[in-house]
Amino acid sequence: MSTRVAVVEDNPSFLEKFVGIISAAPDFHLSGTAESGQGGFALIERDAADIYLVDLGLPDFSGIEVIRKARQMRPQCHVMVVTVFADDASILASIEAGATGYILKDSSADEIVDCLCNLRDGGARVSPSIARKILQRLQSAQQQPAEVSKPFVAPSRLSDQLTPREVDLLQSLAKGLSFNDIASQKFISPHTVAQHVKNIYRKLAVNSRGAAVYQASMQGYIH
Repeated sequence: MSTRVAVVEDNPSFLEKFVGIISAAPDFHLSGTAESGQGGFALIERDAADIYLVDLGLPDFSGIEVIRKARQMRPQCHVMVVTVFADDASILASIEAGATGYILKDSSADEIVDCLCNLRDGGARVSPSIARKILQRLQSAQQQPAEVSKPFVAPSRLSDQLTPREVDLLQSLAKGLSFNDIASQKFISPHTVAQHVKNIYRKLAVNSRGAAVYQASMQGYIH
């Protein structure tokens, strides 16, 4: 069964690019498009897509609101942000709203398809440049005075603790590596990587790579 993908993008050139990439990708089906925030809301209400590609810079509403709407109405869906914005505020706001993938618009067709495949398989995909920004933000937060830093949050149960293997994979996720890259480095299959990532997300109670890196840092798994 094909994975249904819907696109919310106001720029005609980029919309044409994304539609072409999705239409040409095996096992993916374009289920609908919208060119505004309001159109995105309507698209989400009528179309239960598996993945929504959302631009942040829409003409009427922020793409952040569209992400929230998608996650509220379609809790099983994935949201992949495709944007020209790579600033800290946009990245973190997207993650907090529920985005599970974040990639820049100038990414290649292969990179976008790779992101779609990772989301479809239950993982997440953040381009390396975005991952670096998340890590820089975390490092900056950790350098703040102790009285304003967030406290260590321990796992509530022993079964919630990450295994050494999961911590090792999380380190690779934090570097922005794709599932295929991690699989090659660890000599395991991408499917096995995806299963580990699912377990990591469940244990950390998150649904995106950025949130996993942040929460793991707060819990002392990565430094």
